[in-house]
Amino acid sequence: MLTAVDHVQLAAPPGSEPELRAYYCGVLGMREVPKPPVLAARGGCWFEAGGVRLHLGIEDDFRPARKAHPGLRVTGIEAYARRLAARGAQVVWDDDLPGHHRFYSEDPVGNRLEFLEPDEE
Repeated sequence: MLTAVDHVQLAAPPGSEPELRAYYCGVLGMREVPKPPVLAARGGCWFEAGGVRLHLGIEDDFRPARKAHPGLRVTGIEAYARRLAARGAQVVWDDDLPGHHRFYSEDPVGNRLEFLEPDEE
């Protein structure tokens, strides 16, 4: 029986780990967690914040996910969007999901990310 999503994995090109660390830690405010040694040898990075876990795996013939994306729930979405924009990240607001405030952004390798917060009731 399914109980939760453990993590979401996105792909990234070889050698992009420094940019990924700068974005996921410095811009999004996540923290990097160590990968087990056998997996660390493959490259990539793992990040966590609260109950959110994102794994960035290296893919030789990388193409960014432009449609597929994780939907990341945040609190204080307006302030969070300002944080991202102040750190150089693109913020594109979208009003098409009833009952939510949301925006899209991209990581430094072009993967799409959705950030959303339910409307106050």
